[in-house]
Amino acid sequence: MANSAQARKRARQAVKRRNHNVGLRSRMRTAIKGVLAAIENGDKSAAETAYKAAVPVIDGSAGKGLIHKNKAARHKSRLNTAVRAM
Repeated sequence: MANSAQARKRARQAVKRRNHNVGLRSRMRTAIKGVLAAIENGDKSAAETAYKAAVPVIDGSAGKGLIHKNKAARHKSRLNTAVRAM
């Protein structure tokens, strides 16, 4: 357990930040799953709209430092390839 006032505050901040990041990460994963579900259903127009909605969410996660920019690019590239292959 944190003993100094500074360490107690940093522990509180870490809990708050972790909860915030969990929500952002969940939002990103949900957007990705939406694209994959549309691809699996074979609905190309729904997959394209889901992809267009997912790209800003993925980019936002990378911009906030939640994921690396290369991971964001990899996700977008793979999703786009899957949508175009339909």
